[in-house]
Amino acid sequence: MVKYSLDRTFAALSDPHRRKMIELLARGNMNVSDLAKSFPMSLAAVSKHISVLATAGIVVKEVEGRQRRCRLAARPLTDAEAWVARYTKFWDTQLDALGEHLNAKGRKKQ
Repeated sequence: MVKYSLDRTFAALSDPHRRKMIELLARGNMNVSDLAKSFPMSLAAVSKHISVLATAGIVVKEVEGRQRRCRLAARPLTDAEAWVARYTKFWDTQLDALGEHLNAKGRKKQ
């Protein structure tokens, strides 16, 4: 059982190769070797990146015969999106208030 953690999720998302892997997997499940073809690195390096994503719960690895398939798991990304959304609302409110303040100061100067 994977314990979802925002720290692990954001750490996994910090690498551009892993973000690209997530983008590719969002289009559909892929086996590791096909996923590796999209990157200028060894199969071993791609496997390590997939392990980081799997540890964060973002990717689920499954064995089908001799192939290792990967699929995207939405929950950690949904949790991260919810966390960011809370702070987006906060900053939107702050920036709206700042805009109103600056507009009011501009009107006073005229």
